[in-house]
Amino acid sequence: MHDLALYRKYRPKSFSEVLGQDHIVKVLEISVETNKVSHAYLFVGSRGTGKTSVARIFAKEIGVSENDLYEIDAASNRGIEDIRALRDGARVLPFDSKYKVYIIDEVHMLSKDAWGALLKTLEEPPKHVIFILATTEIHKVPETIISRCQVFTFRKASDLISKNMILEVSKKEGFELDNSTAELIAILGDGSFRDALGTLQKVLNFSKTKKIKREDVEKITGAPKTILVNDFISAIAQKKLEDGIMTIRKAAAENLDMKLYSKLIIEKFRIAVILKYAPKLEKEMAGDLGEEDLKFLKGLVQDDKEGLLRSKALSVLLEAYSDIDRAFVSELPLELALVKIISKDKEVV
Repeated sequence: MHDLALYRKYRPKSFSEVLGQDHIVKVLEISVETNKVSHAYLFVGSRGTGKTSVARIFAKEIGVSENDLYEIDAASNRGIEDIRALRDGARVLPFDSKYKVYIIDEVHMLSKDAWGALLKTLEEPPKHVIFILATTEIHKVPETIISRCQVFTFRKASDLISKNMILEVSKKEGFELDNSTAELIAILGDGSFRDALGTLQKVLNFSKTKKIKREDVEKITGAPKTILVNDFISAIAQKKLEDGIMTIRKAAAENLDMKLYSKLIIEKFRIAVILKYAPKLEKEMAGDLGEEDLKFLKGLVQDDKEGLLRSKALSVLLEAYSDIDRAFVSELPLELALVKIISKDKEVV
């Protein structure tokens, strides 16, 4: 077992270590270099994208010591009295830095009265104070607050960046993963570096060997098995509607997350389409697949005489993916997608 959570152990400590947020890092670096620092920032983005890490790094870069850095969780300190205490503390000069920095996480959780108290401080902030507000739900932040902040939107981690991070961390931890295994963990992270590292930690903690395979990740995390993904794509390529429906039923019987299952299908189907229409990119695609999966997809492409592995089918699958959240029967969008793609009525596709 690991004594320290991986997401804490590998938290970026400098701007150069921040992944996937170059559009923000570059602006903040320039503001540090030119000494043009704002009194209030609003960091917006889904969980695990690096908002608080970047806030800490920024504070460090402008010379703020630990004594003058304050982190507040608005989820548990959301009342007006909490903000009044913060406002009173902000008036006091820094201990040993030029600035005092207040990082307020989950700021959207503040109460209505607390927003009013915070707004007064943002309107007339002490010269030595910088506020960095972080939120996953900007629509809950009042416009009056937003207008007084420099707003930075953090992007979700791409599967590629997340995959490369997982491979690097695994190597540092003494484990060996192939690209396909790392990609599955990245997909399970769903755009969150923290969640991806949390999943990796779970896999490393419960693995009995240093060489971890995709099947190990599927077993430990409960992710859809590769065979269920492959059988679905095979049903499309071979125009076997009944087989495809039965595959979806098997996935549902295993109580799988249909959205994740759909995403894994789309990821692999996309590669099949690329292999079919841009075969010269096979080497690049091989980096995202295991040897067996690559062999499987090449075989399907070769046998796809009717051209069912095509971009129009991929569009139908993407539409099904977006419909899953709204469906009262979670497997229904995938079933409808199968009917659309395999239907003899070409206009349906």
